Amino acid sequence: MAHDKVTMELLSLVFSLPQLVAADEGYYAEEGLEVEFVPKGYAGAGVGFLEDHQLLSAFGSTKSHFESGEATLYRACEWGQIRRSVDTQVGGRVVSKRAAVLSQGLYVHPDSPAVHPQDLAREAVGVNFHHGSHYLALQTLEGFLPREEIKVVHVGGPQQRFEALRDREIAAVALMEPWISVAEKQGYRLLAEAYYAGSEIASPDLPTSTYEAINRAVVKAVHKLNEDPRPYLHHLIGEVPPEIERLSAADFRLDRLRFVEPRPYPQAEFQRTYDWMVSWGLVQEDSGYGKVVENLVRI
Repeated sequence: MAHDKVTMELLSLVFSLPQLVAADEGYYAEEGLEVEFVPKGYAGAGVGFLEDHQLLSAFGSTKSHFESGEATLYRACEWGQIRRSVDTQVGGRVVSKRAAVLSQGLYVHPDSPAVHPQDLAREAVGVNFHHGSHYLALQTLEGFLPREEIKVVHVGGPQQRFEALRDREIAAVALMEPWISVAEKQGYRLLAEAYYAGSEIASPDLPTSTYEAINRAVVKAVHKLNEDPRPYLHHLIGEVPPEIERLSAADFRLDRLRFVEPRPYPQAEFQRTYDWMVSWGLVQEDSGYGKVVENLVRI
């Protein structure tokens, strides 16, 4: 069988666990696909504790394999993908909602006096600008604080954020798995947690038939994960250096790992998110659903 080759750019592996399982279980091969994964280096080097998100690209400060044309697919948070589909120079568009529906939490040091979200008024909260931690921190905190009392700063990827919190360089940080499990195992305090949707962007040269084949493989992987995610947690455990923590599958709260069949990205969801982003100055008010979204998933 001839194989279509597709390259996917990866951020934190928890957001691409269904895709990794599809490769592990041979579901891509069954569809006549050859899938290659390329990791995205998290933004952080030389720009730590940046306060102005406009000084950092939506694709980060390190190389984007998607924008360079070396990757065809890129999955991340719903908010960031809207911004990337506006900023892209290669014509990327949102083609579906992401299979992974996961959480991030706002954590403080075990010795912190903060015990609820209002205690973070005017305190720096470490995030990765234009990624899920950034947008989720804003949306979560504005439920408790006026916008002028919310302060988020760019620290970088989740390991960099955890280390900044550990070393008492910052008051609080947003973390996702497996760093949530690290933080909770080591006694860090959770102030707020929320689940959020993500989406995929694809380059315009990706054939619809190829994406449909990818999606069939991912759907099988979603069902496999929902049967029991523990055989696949080694992917997440491997993201944590052993000198920071030695995790095992038993350290994870399995109900935090939520996977659904990918769905089209509906206009109402887009508009709600887009309007909120415009209100924060996170995207310019010059794009609409038709410019950003081109659904390739059929249900």
